[in-house]
Amino acid sequence: MSRAEIAELYRLGRRAALWGFGASLLLGASKLAAGSLGHSVALLADAVHSLGDALLSAVVWGALHWSQRPPDREHPYGHTRAEAVAGSSIALLLVMSAFAAGWQSLHALLEPDRVPPHTWTLGVAAASFAVNEALFRYNRRVAKRTGSLALEATAWDQRLDALTGLAIFASLLLARYGGPAWQLADPVAGLGVAAVICVAGGRLFWASLHELMDAQAGPEVIEAVRGEALAVPGVRGVEKLLVRKTGLEHLVDIHVEVDPELSVREGHAIGHAVKDRLLAAIVTVKDVLVHIEPSPSGPPGA
Repeated sequence: MSRAEIAELYRLGRRAALWGFGASLLLGASKLAAGSLGHSVALLADAVHSLGDALLSAVVWGALHWSQRPPDREHPYGHTRAEAVAGSSIALLLVMSAFAAGWQSLHALLEPDRVPPHTWTLGVAAASFAVNEALFRYNRRVAKRTGSLALEATAWDQRLDALTGLAIFASLLLARYGGPAWQLADPVAGLGVAAVICVAGGRLFWASLHELMDAQAGPEVIEAVRGEALAVPGVRGVEKLLVRKTGLEHLVDIHVEVDPELSVREGHAIGHAVKDRLLAAIVTVKDVLVHIEPSPSGPPGA
């Protein structure tokens, strides 16, 4: 694919991250104020989550910007791993924030006298659900268009945030109008939110770690690459296929089998055809290294 097309993918990704940053920052500040003034530890815990999401979006924006820097002498493969490095760092911060929010909720749970949350905190929780659901739908569309697994994961994290906002709304409703028997609903919801933050941070750290360790790409990417390579005239099989994710793109190492009686020039031409087809057909493929192997058998179907 052309560099202009790649630049457009990164531009779309940065714009989605920027929208996520602004919305999450506004939600985090609102929940922080509402939780403090409205006596809701669940909103305070969710404020930590939203502010963490804002920080993550800001780092993703910066990483996507940095990732577009061209290769240099020290980084011949480019700078696309910046996204994974940033993601793993923020994931650890999210996990630490989860423990802090959980401790605060546990402390509130053990307090003998609890003040019920104010009525207007319900509006903040409802707004959190609506905004995060809208962000999910927007980022999901951008992820499908760009093929970005990072934005796909971010979108589903926002769907989780929306459902968390709905749960907090229910807990606030019970704590406010359910009477003394339901006063525990708010701090219990806070503990639940802390657990959600911890799980989300752990999953993000695990995914970033796998990318940094050059884990094999997902089966849908592998099968797409294999199918395109086998469609090139002269390719009899794929002996080995390694695909690693780097930023929004993938690097492909592929060993294709050809007729052992071909000349070096003919085998070289087939290798170039495989590379050109993969770059043109699969949006996220950044570069392809093709190795030619002699086929141990006749052509497919023979």
